[in-house]
Amino acid sequence: MQLPVVYKKAKEQVFKIWTTLQPLLTVHVGLASSTKAIVILEQCGKNKGYQEMDVCGFCPEGGCCMLDGPEKIESTINMKTLWKNISVEGIDVIFSRDAGRYICDYTYYTSLYYGNGRAAFIHVPPLSKSVTADFLGKALQTIILEMLKQCGEESK
Repeated sequence: MQLPVVYKKAKEQVFKIWTTLQPLLTVHVGLASSTKAIVILEQCGKNKGYQEMDVCGFCPEGGCCMLDGPEKIESTINMKTLWKNISVEGIDVIFSRDAGRYICDYTYYTSLYYGNGRAAFIHVPPLSKSVTADFLGKALQTIILEMLKQCGEESK
């Protein structure tokens, strides 16, 4: 599902995902246009500091995702372990604790909030000659399969 670059609509869609589909895990993928051939595994979402306007010219009330929410929420997926154990030929995979205070981080925090931490966020580079859609798809598949293994271990 493609989410709009609009705070309110992104929040509504994420809420809908969690309430209607009730997934074991939701994996969000966002574009990190400043990176080249780097996949970033984000560990946590932050609640406050959203000052940049979305494509409709709006910012969230109080600059935060959830007025009653905690400052940050960690994913139940251990991204650092995933980062250490994953190898994708032809692309660097890195670990991050800051998804950036725009729609990506906002969406991630919202999903972590509604999903009780059962969400993941991956920043990907723009498509290019070296990072094709097929290549990126296979890299994401490898990463998501490892995430699902962690979910399986958690449910035992």
